[in-house]
Amino acid sequence: MWMHQIFLKDICRTVNGLVKTALGPPLGSTTTLTPAQDMAFRVESIKCLTGIIKSMGAWMDQQLRDTDLSLLKSPESDASTENHSMLNGEEGAAVDCELETSSELSEAASLEQRRAFKIEFQKGISLFNRKPSKGIEFLMRAKMIGGSPEEVASFLKNTTGLNETMIGDYLGEREEFPLKVMHAYVDSFNFEGKDFGEAIRFFLRGFRLPGEAQKIDRIMEKFAERYCKCNPNSFTSADTAYVLAYSVIMLNTDAHNSMVKDKMLKTDFIRNNRGIDDGKDLPEEYLGALYDQIVKNEIKMSADCSAPQNKQANSFNKLLGLDGLFNLINWKQTEEKPLSANGALIKHIQEQIKAKSGKSESVYYVVTDTAILRFMVEVCWAPMFAAFSVTLDQSDDKTATFQSLQGFRHAVHVTAVMGMQTQRDAFVTSMAKFTFLHCAADMKQKNVDAMKAIISIAIEDGNYLQEAWEHILTCLSRFEQLHLLGEGAPPDASFFVVSLSETEEKTHKSSGFPSLKKKGNALQNPAVMAVVRGGSYDSTTLGIKASALVTPDQINQFISNLNLLDQIGNFELNHIFAHSQRLNSEAIVTFVKTLCKVSMAELQSPTDPRVFSLTKIVEIAHYNMNRIRLVWSRIWSVLSDFFVAVGLSENLSVAIFVMDSLRQLAMKFLEREELANYNFQNEFLRPFVIVMQKSNSAEIRELIVRCVTQMVLSRVSNVKSGWKIVFTVFTTAAADERKNIVLLAFETMEKIVREYFPYITETETTTFTYCVKCLITFTNSRFNSDVSLNAIAFLRFCAVKLADGGLICYDKSEEGDSSIPIVDEDDSSGHPFTDEDDHVSFWVPLLTGLSKLTSDPRQTIRRSALEVLFNILKDHGHTFSQPFWLGVFRSVILPIFSNSKGKGETNNIHDGRFSSDSKSPQPVESPSNSEILTEAAQYLVDLFVSFFDSVRSQLPSVVSVLTGFISSPVQSPASTGVAALQRLAGDLGDRLSDEEWGEIFMRLKEAAAYTLPEILRVLKTMDDIEVSDDSQTHTDMELFSDHEIINDDLEDDSLQIASYVLSRVKGHIAVQLLIIQVITELYKAHHQLLAAANITVLLEIFSSVTSHAHKLNSETILQVKLRKVCSILEISDPPIVHFENESYQSYLNFLHSILTDNPSLYERMNIEPQLVAVCEEILQKYLNCSGCQSKQTPGNQPVPCWRLPLGSAKKEELAARTPLTVLALQVLSGLERDSFRRCVTHFFPLLVDLVQSEHSSGEVLHVLSHMFQSCIGPIIMGL
Repeated sequence: MWMHQIFLKDICRTVNGLVKTALGPPLGSTTTLTPAQDMAFRVESIKCLTGIIKSMGAWMDQQLRDTDLSLLKSPESDASTENHSMLNGEEGAAVDCELETSSELSEAASLEQRRAFKIEFQKGISLFNRKPSKGIEFLMRAKMIGGSPEEVASFLKNTTGLNETMIGDYLGEREEFPLKVMHAYVDSFNFEGKDFGEAIRFFLRGFRLPGEAQKIDRIMEKFAERYCKCNPNSFTSADTAYVLAYSVIMLNTDAHNSMVKDKMLKTDFIRNNRGIDDGKDLPEEYLGALYDQIVKNEIKMSADCSAPQNKQANSFNKLLGLDGLFNLINWKQTEEKPLSANGALIKHIQEQIKAKSGKSESVYYVVTDTAILRFMVEVCWAPMFAAFSVTLDQSDDKTATFQSLQGFRHAVHVTAVMGMQTQRDAFVTSMAKFTFLHCAADMKQKNVDAMKAIISIAIEDGNYLQEAWEHILTCLSRFEQLHLLGEGAPPDASFFVVSLSETEEKTHKSSGFPSLKKKGNALQNPAVMAVVRGGSYDSTTLGIKASALVTPDQINQFISNLNLLDQIGNFELNHIFAHSQRLNSEAIVTFVKTLCKVSMAELQSPTDPRVFSLTKIVEIAHYNMNRIRLVWSRIWSVLSDFFVAVGLSENLSVAIFVMDSLRQLAMKFLEREELANYNFQNEFLRPFVIVMQKSNSAEIRELIVRCVTQMVLSRVSNVKSGWKIVFTVFTTAAADERKNIVLLAFETMEKIVREYFPYITETETTTFTYCVKCLITFTNSRFNSDVSLNAIAFLRFCAVKLADGGLICYDKSEEGDSSIPIVDEDDSSGHPFTDEDDHVSFWVPLLTGLSKLTSDPRQTIRRSALEVLFNILKDHGHTFSQPFWLGVFRSVILPIFSNSKGKGETNNIHDGRFSSDSKSPQPVESPSNSEILTEAAQYLVDLFVSFFDSVRSQLPSVVSVLTGFISSPVQSPASTGVAALQRLAGDLGDRLSDEEWGEIFMRLKEAAAYTLPEILRVLKTMDDIEVSDDSQTHTDMELFSDHEIINDDLEDDSLQIASYVLSRVKGHIAVQLLIIQVITELYKAHHQLLAAANITVLLEIFSSVTSHAHKLNSETILQVKLRKVCSILEISDPPIVHFENESYQSYLNFLHSILTDNPSLYERMNIEPQLVAVCEEILQKYLNCSGCQSKQTPGNQPVPCWRLPLGSAKKEELAARTPLTVLALQVLSGLERDSFRRCVTHFFPLLVDLVQSEHSSGEVLHVLSHMFQSCIGPIIMGL
């Protein structure tokens, strides 16, 4: 376009003059023109205005097109030059290289054969440089290269003389074999340990990226996957590397292209890459170093060296297929900037015009920068807008309205391409209003023409419409509504049901809508009445004027207007949506956002909800699914939020429709193969999870389960990262309140685990974690116990697969950050599972899940989980390393017993602790739980013995658990602990060291002492309880114990507390006796293995228990109270005397065993004094019980005293103590003569008292007689 020497003000004058003519003379003014002449002037003025704006657009298009074409020619010439040079010079080197690498051929072939091979090989390379696929096929047929993708990739990588551009073009092909070659080519690179910038530089040195965006996308997608596989700890997923690769390429273009004036700063680069690491930011230091590396050292692609550097940045990006990708990762804001006015340029042009304005009137100046056009549009758009609008509104002349609409079309084109948002929106909005679709009863032919113009704008200028798409899509929605009314189709609202009765009613009403074009009973159609009433353009619903009356004439006019709409068919409307495939990267995202907005307005309409835009959303998703991943990610980000919002709609029909639409899209999307370490399937399917978790509709939740089931079973081989979503959906379903949903989901889970298990962890191990979590959730199902038990069985099945190596995983899964650190809360040293342990990422969720399941409230589930867990550990524990076993014990096994015992230390079972603040006891442990704990203890001992060498360090923890059972106030767990500990020691036996034996005995000592403070506190509560109001003394009570006084005036609360104390005392005595029993048994079985230090600990235990028993039996007042309570409750007395006798007897037997089993140890440890002291205590207690108390005067003269008869209680006690006394006398008699002689002076007075006691039993007197004859007599005679 050649501009004459005129200023902008002249352009403004010209346009204003034409506008005045187009608008006609002002009202009230006179004119000499006839109406026909006036109309002719107006039409011509409109034509001129249209011509002006059209010429602006044509010149702008030509300038942009010429610039792009001129800049795109350079690479082609470069490529041809490269081809020519290669054919003349480089092919020889290529052939020589090939011949050198084929030593067999060079040795076996003759010179002529080598020459023929060289010629054929040269033909293949020449053909490849023209048509890569043909060249590869030629070389493969000639058997000059192998037929596998790996061999072809090696040929492309190592053969010189190939055109780098053609290599890149071939690698980007989507056909199956070139795709495999590209994968093999990328996999041949080893990026391990390489920085990301270094890796991409190394990768791109052998070929030039192709010019098609889809090809670049496939190559960079595979590069990102390979880099993450070589460096598994570099990024969260391959998606991060994929986006960053594009960022680096564009930074390289920005930094090293001379035509890019505004260079990107480091802060810009960091800001533009925020949130790309799975929503998190990469370290600023990392991005900063990457920026410096690229800016200082350009990434040189092989073909770049010959490419000229005077290219425009945008054209270079188009060559690389990167046009529009800056915006995809929040790159430079391009709105209005690319075409913004260059002030210096404008000023320079104006100065040249002024300087030469006086020389000639026929001098023209060439302007090539489209930025100058912006100023012209800014000064003339408003007058043009007024002229076109007024003409279109007031005139019915076909020529005038046609020209006005053409002016609108060209004005929209210019303002849209120039990025003039305000002006563009003004023109588009005005045209949308002129369609009169919001008040169809007043529509005319010019309004239909306006709709046609809008369709043309949408198709031709869609890349630049941005927010103006909302007006266009709203018009399309309203047009479709009118079209359906004209056809007599029922409105969408008829499918938006609220209740069953309304559904039936609407079905009857909507099933027979007649075509309005054929019948005249439209007055009976409420939808037609609403449309005829019309509304404002900005209203979201037609027929907003509900109170307006509608006449038959208006109806007839409306029906005739609908016939006008037949000029626009469905093809034109659908073409807009099909054409969305051609929209650029930024435009398609805006288009989708706007369509979702319009669809939401349709669905939320209070009077006429519709699904037109919703169906179109599904269509455009299909159309654009093959876009590159970066673009599709942005599209799906918008669609995902939309599907979630609509899926949670209160209208069930809409929600079902959108979920089914999402299913269709997912089925289509799963046809695409996803490479390893990517998460896009996970993101794509996420709406299913969100709706599943938030929806209150059981129908929707069931539909989602069915949709996911269908997708998995039909596309199982393509599911990669989507497994996370699949298992999350089924996990949610497992906890659903509807039985049918639970059973449906479990049926699919069963099929997945049984038949498709290898696919689960094909790409990453975390999916196995989701699978285990899902199965564990099914175990909590309250609808069907079979589901729970089967889920536990599947967990065992998973364990078998793990142990058999039935999992496929990439390096990232084995070495990445997918471990689950689990540390026991009581473990201060902190030994979590780490990735260095064997099979951690697989075993940890399975084992910890079963461990937690052992605390399930249902007995069958607890028992089954316990059995499966320990069977898994026993069957597959040989594959575990020692550090991993340590983690298993701390985080899997020990918590089982900790959870069963409740709050407190690991080795304590708190079940029904009595609180002094409460007046009623807590409930004791249930029998069923006791049984399960018994089984758990048995499993624990079995496991520990089986893997003793690996888990030896956990002996203190295991013994702590077992002694925790023993110290339980409930007898059943205590018996379990005794049996388990005996078995543990019996099975290990001589494998235990002295220190380990010491650990066992110290734990038993702690267990024996643990309950002492507690039982004393419990007994103290009896001090405040009065069991009798009688004034009898304690002596009287004992004297007349045959006639016990029963007092029934105890208060209920006091009786309840006393009953609890009695129960605790009995349990405590049983536990103490069990502890004595276990150490006695352990000593008998392993006394030859025990060191002196361990014997000392056992002696301390016996001494402690015996002293406690003696103290307990000394509480005579307490015993009286307890007897009275037992009499009231009609239960047996607490065996306090029995406790004391048994403790002394065990103690005495133990000391005597040391004497007989190991005399040397007996002497070394000086056991004799303890033995004699115990015997003296036993004899003294017998004498005290028999009522014999010797009283002497200071002169050693005996004092006579009354001997009272014994009561029945004392007689029973004396009888109970007789065997123990006999044993003590026998032990003393069995001492060696020298030992007896040394010790006899200590116990001889007691022997005399026994002789004097008239209540001594015959057995005692018999043994005593034997002692005097065999032991004391010889000593006396020897004197």
